[in-house]
Amino acid sequence: MVFLSFVYRFLTNFLFLAMVYFSLNYMEKYEHRAAVAILVLVYTGMRAASTLRAFYFFQKIEKLEAETRRLQAPINDGSGGTNTRKQIVADVGRLRRDGEIKSYMDLFFLALIVLLCVAAIMRQ
Repeated sequence: MVFLSFVYRFLTNFLFLAMVYFSLNYMEKYEHRAAVAILVLVYTGMRAASTLRAFYFFQKIEKLEAETRRLQAPINDGSGGTNTRKQIVADVGRLRRDGEIKSYMDLFFLALIVLLCVAAIMRQ
C-alpha cells in the first residue's frame, strides 16, 4: 500500500502537470494564456504554502517521536505494553517519513508547473 500511495501521488501530480502544459500550449491568444497561467500560479502558490506548512508539522512530529523514545527508555523493563508502544512509535516515524517524501514530490511538480506558467507568460 505504501508503494501504491507513492505511485498515486506521482500520477496525480504528473496529470496536473500535463493538464497545465496542454492547456497553456493550445491557447492561441496571449491574453487567455496569460490569464490561465496566472490562475494556475495562484493555485500552485496555495498548494506550495500548504506543503511547506506540512513540513513544519512533520518537524513537530519528529520532535514528539524523539521525546517519546526518550521517555520510554526507562520504562522498558520488560512489561507487556512496551512492544505495542514501540510499534506505534515506529509506525508514526514511518508515516512521517513517507509524508515528507510525498511533500518533496509535490514541491518538485509544483516547481515544474511554475516554470511552465512563467514560460507561457513570457512568450508571445
